[in-house]
Amino acid sequence: MIIIIDFGSQFNQLIARRVREHNVYCQVEPSDISVSKIRSLRPQGIILSGGPSSIYEDNSPSIDKSLFDLGVPILGICYGMHYMVHTLGGKIKKAEKREYGFANLDIIDAEPLFKDMGTGFQCWMSHGDSAMELPENFVVTASTENTPIAAIANHTKNFYGLQFHPEVEHSINGSAMIGRFLFDVCHCGKSWTMKSFCDGAVSQIKDAVGDKKVIMGLSGGVDSSVAASLIHKAIGKHLFCIFVDNGLLRKNEKEALEKSLIQNLDLNIRFVDAKEKFLSGLQGVTDPEKKRKIIGSLFIEVFEAEAAKIEGAEFLGQGTLYPDIIESKSAFGGPTSIIKSHHNVGGLPEKMKLKLIEPLQLLFKDEVRKLGAELGLHEDLIWRQPFPGPGLAIRIMGEITAFRLEILREADAILLDEIRKAGLYKKLWQSFAVLLPVKSVGVMGDKRTFANCIAIRAVTSNDAMTADWAKLPHDLLGKISNRIINEVDNINRVVFDITSKPPGTIEWE
Repeated sequence: MIIIIDFGSQFNQLIARRVREHNVYCQVEPSDISVSKIRSLRPQGIILSGGPSSIYEDNSPSIDKSLFDLGVPILGICYGMHYMVHTLGGKIKKAEKREYGFANLDIIDAEPLFKDMGTGFQCWMSHGDSAMELPENFVVTASTENTPIAAIANHTKNFYGLQFHPEVEHSINGSAMIGRFLFDVCHCGKSWTMKSFCDGAVSQIKDAVGDKKVIMGLSGGVDSSVAASLIHKAIGKHLFCIFVDNGLLRKNEKEALEKSLIQNLDLNIRFVDAKEKFLSGLQGVTDPEKKRKIIGSLFIEVFEAEAAKIEGAEFLGQGTLYPDIIESKSAFGGPTSIIKSHHNVGGLPEKMKLKLIEPLQLLFKDEVRKLGAELGLHEDLIWRQPFPGPGLAIRIMGEITAFRLEILREADAILLDEIRKAGLYKKLWQSFAVLLPVKSVGVMGDKRTFANCIAIRAVTSNDAMTADWAKLPHDLLGKISNRIINEVDNINRVVFDITSKPPGTIEWE
């Protein structure tokens, strides 16, 4: 167990990822966690994250300084290093020159974090403050041209600090440095595997639920499908899944879900046909936010009505992931951490009075895929690209109609078919078609046409916080365009979106 103290860094998730990539379990905890709670979790090491604050600012994040009396190895990163230096008697001052981006690190003392890494390498900096004086018994272990104190160590107490960010890909040897801390300093074992997680989660769910019933909204996405499969492994037919067909799904989506989850895994799923209800509610609506609110409200209405038919249900299952937990600053731990009172997660009404069960709340998206493989889910389901809750409604610019939905479904199916044939589906974060609210003039069969326009969107990303437009091969784009125009009625033009995030978003609405 490694605890990561959150001082507000945008890279907290990356730190946790790097730790888990070494098969070591970790939790991100807020800086207001008590030292007694940390002691009860019995960590083998603590990592203090970076953050946007200056140590001398009012209300800058801090943690009880008795943390340094626990006898546990501590690694401070950027602001975490500043907090360590400041708390233990050193001095932090505003740097004469802010350092942001790449820097060349010169190693002074290789043990233990820089062992076998040569005399220096590239690292990634992002700081406006620097350490000027070190606390007693600390030594400088690395420097850069701009930052004389770029890494520090107290070898006696196993306290280490890095001014740069080893968790980002730009820092050469970053993962290896974290590995040195985990294994050479903290002496962790490599026990964090999907099998161990799966076995533990199944046991927890069995103990918490017993012979009670769990209801769960199933979208067919990776998160909800894996969560449902895990709960089903624990309690079998006591799980009741509800799939709401809102008419905004991709081509053959419901049929594919039935095959994957009912035939292969024998899940108990209730399919609710609410297509007319949703289309009626969206009639004449063009504003993206109004679309989302209408769809969300109708989903709650339909789900609640169906859930009421299941007598004796006491739990609500959801596919909440670890990033959601981190962002909400939740502190948690212990064997019952996957059960808590319903707190309106997912927009479902509190009056349902169900206890929430979130078996994936400790996992990142890539780990969820590994868990899906451990549970035996079909590869197509595990690697399904993210699909928005409002479905195709936010990929149709303008009014939603059955006619326009059919156009987009066919175009989107062709796009995904060609992406898969090209072997790119798993390499892209998302790839989809968008129906634009414009028509253009064309010539087809020696006749003038005035028809709809389709935009192709394809992006690469690690976590969807940022994304880059995918550089799809020109011949592939040509094939996709040719098929869409020839096979989909009422389309005579295809364009390709080359906007990254930021400034754009991944979805168009």
